[in-house]
Amino acid sequence: MIVSTINVNGIRAAVKERSADNLGLHPWLTTTCADVVCLQETRADDEQLAEALAPALADGWHLASADPHLKGRNGVAVLSRHPITRTRIGPGDDEFASHGRYLEVDTGGLTVASVYFPTGEAGTERQLEKERFMSSVAERMAELRHDGRDAVVCGDWNIGHTELDIKAWKANQKKAGFLPSERQWLTDLLATGWVDVVRVLHPEVPGPYSWWSWRGKAFDNDAGWRIDYQLANRALADRVVSARVERAEAYALRWSDHAPVTVEYG
Repeated sequence: MIVSTINVNGIRAAVKERSADNLGLHPWLTTTCADVVCLQETRADDEQLAEALAPALADGWHLASADPHLKGRNGVAVLSRHPITRTRIGPGDDEFASHGRYLEVDTGGLTVASVYFPTGEAGTERQLEKERFMSSVAERMAELRHDGRDAVVCGDWNIGHTELDIKAWKANQKKAGFLPSERQWLTDLLATGWVDVVRVLHPEVPGPYSWWSWRGKAFDNDAGWRIDYQLANRALADRVVSARVERAEAYALRWSDHAPVTVEYG
């Protein structure tokens, strides 16, 4: 099973971005080897999402989605080449049930979740909301782990775990996304038995980054953040064959400010 995750930064933009140059989400979907693709920040309701993904659905992809409660914000989805036999929206806390930030499905013998964490803002209510979401997701992941089913939680976590995960880590130590409390939360989550499979296959190296600002020379200088993770249970992680970030070869070839993170599970 090959699983990819990508924050599309708006589904309608992603399917239209540089379409004249045969770039964008749809050309990528026609060439990817992935069996399952987790999407975040679709910024579309279910109807708009299905319309934007119509060519993929015509090609046989199956779709599950969780639209956002605020127009033009959030939204997560899962595309699968296999039938989707179960869908769960929200990690379990009523506060986030309609936020379009957590979608869990069973497909192809695997439980896959697409998750989009709030960005947060240090010292504000936005950060407190992020922390409540973190707690809710951790509780759901504990349930998944105890169920004993192979599972992977994919998405944009908006947290750089270590200094290796952010190029400019010194300048971001007091900012949301690299706060000591966020990093410790992720450390504690991994200690319960979940595995950051990309880091396991790429130990002790900067990145590989998965997000770069559109502004300036961030992409050209590879001044990015590794905030898109696939966390798998131990038994599934032990069967990882490969993991990579599909970084565009040039700035002009990007169709999102994130790059797909693709993992093959044997």
